[in-house]
Amino acid sequence: MHDVPSSRSKAAPECSAAWLARAGLRPTRQRRALADLLLAGGNRHLTAEALHGEAVEADAGVSLATVYNTLKAFTSVGLLREIAIEPGRVYYDTRSDDHPHFYYEDDGTIADAPAGSVTFADLPAAPEGTEIASIDIVVRLRRK
Repeated sequence: MHDVPSSRSKAAPECSAAWLARAGLRPTRQRRALADLLLAGGNRHLTAEALHGEAVEADAGVSLATVYNTLKAFTSVGLLREIAIEPGRVYYDTRSDDHPHFYYEDDGTIADAPAGSVTFADLPAAPEGTEIASIDIVVRLRRK
C-alpha cells in the first residue's frame, strides 16, 4: 500500500457504538459490524466492494447493498469522506478532514498526500446563493 503517515481525525480504538451515536446514527448490528471493520484499520481508503469482502471474511452477515447503504449513511453524517476518482470508481476515506490524495493509476490505489502540500492563492467566487462546500484534490500518479 502507498499510505503516507497522517494523524487520524477519529481515535482508532474507539468503540463503534459511541462513534455511531456521536454522529446521530442508530447502532444497528450491520452498522456496528462495518464500523468495527473501518475503525480497526486506521486511516484507509477503500471501496464498497473491498469493505464487503472484509465483512464476508469476518462473517458479518451483510450484503453488498447494505454496505453501500451504510457507507452512504456514514458519509452523509461526516464519519467518512467519499472520493470519486472517476465514474464508477468511488473510494471511502476513514479520515474525514480536508486533505489531498494521490491516486496510483497503475494499481488503482489511493493514499493521503502530505497535509498542507497544496495551497491556493485564489479561488473563484461561488455563484450567488451558493457557497464552496469543499475542494477535492486528487493527484494522479503514473510510475515511470
